[in-house]
Amino acid sequence: MFMNGATERPDRSPEKLSGGRRAIAHLDLDAFFASVEERLDPSLEGKPVIVGGGERGVVSTANYIARRYGVHSAMPMRTARRLCPHAVYVRGSYSVYKEYSSRLMTLLGEYSPLVEQVSLDEAYVDLTGTERLFGPVVATAREIQRRVDEELSLSISVGLAANKLVAKVASDFEKPRGFTVVRPGEEAAFLAPLPVERLPGVGPVLLGRLRDRGVATVGDLAQVPFELMRLSFGEAGEVLAHRARGIDPRGVTPRETVKSISRETTFQEDVTDTELLESSLLELAEDVCRRLRRRRLQARTVTVKIRYSDFATHTRSHTLAKPADVDEIFFREVLALFRKGRTRRYRIRLVGVGVSNLVPRCWQDDLFDQELPLLRELGLKLDLIREKYGRNAIRRGAAESSSSPPGSGGAPSGDGSSSG
Repeated sequence: MFMNGATERPDRSPEKLSGGRRAIAHLDLDAFFASVEERLDPSLEGKPVIVGGGERGVVSTANYIARRYGVHSAMPMRTARRLCPHAVYVRGSYSVYKEYSSRLMTLLGEYSPLVEQVSLDEAYVDLTGTERLFGPVVATAREIQRRVDEELSLSISVGLAANKLVAKVASDFEKPRGFTVVRPGEEAAFLAPLPVERLPGVGPVLLGRLRDRGVATVGDLAQVPFELMRLSFGEAGEVLAHRARGIDPRGVTPRETVKSISRETTFQEDVTDTELLESSLLELAEDVCRRLRRRRLQARTVTVKIRYSDFATHTRSHTLAKPADVDEIFFREVLALFRKGRTRRYRIRLVGVGVSNLVPRCWQDDLFDQELPLLRELGLKLDLIREKYGRNAIRRGAAESSSSPPGSGGAPSGDGSSSG
């Protein structure tokens, strides 16, 4: 049977989690950013709290009191202020949230070496075979939930199941402070009555297509033959068909490598000034490159993001011939992508720069290119100055930032542009 925080019974079932079967917990901190702010400032308790980036930004997190007024993550702050004008609005501190996240992951690591961090506030933990050390798996998951409450003063919801998919859905089953166990063999029955959008991977577009076909619940989707799902939606459709039946073969994999690095900025007012836009992009590119060097990584793919005043968002990407971590190489790529990707006359609300296709840093440069190592050395020295005196301690001139970098090649010939 399914067990949640309100109805759980002592674990007397002969078909227990683990005991030769996989036992995976998905843990998700409740309204994480807002909860940290309430912990730091007890006067916020009992009030609607919304964490976000200023008047022009979006909501990062809203506590459960604010959510009663219709406020949710990714909502424009202006909309949130209209729905809940009496809320306490906080800009938040990423460094503080990261510290709490690190403490959570350290705690989880005491119970299993297999901890897969998904974001700052959620992770999977494989508890298979831990009974000899900690006792029954359900009791261990309960202990983790209790320790998070006592040691971090934060509430966390837990889903426990035989695979990652069901564990994740279960952790969201009864928030906040939820605790839901789905026993082996009962995955499909647990998922069946839930709205189909509760399945990871079902976004607004796919949801519309499924509803057009009469699919409203996960159980409806599970009735659709695998072959038909594959014909209708390709390989992703077949994966979704398995998920609707509670099937997920993925294991818990610790993620020690960074897959991408990005930075973006939302302007206080919508912008048309090309000089300001390009200057902002160069500053973002510089910050992204600094983060690359700090992690001893290089990137091959660079992406520029443009969000217009009507919220239409376009991205354009280009992959370099060789990975790099030097500011000047990415400056020209970013400017070229922006100039090529700015296809509308609307004012611009947000710009962003990202790099991906990351590899460990290689110090062996082209023997015939003597300028590239000097530019890297310059970048490293600038990094040291900024780490000691702050990000704005030293800045490049716009003319120098826009100069053509060595070895960067011409303007991008191929791109992966998209809009949404």
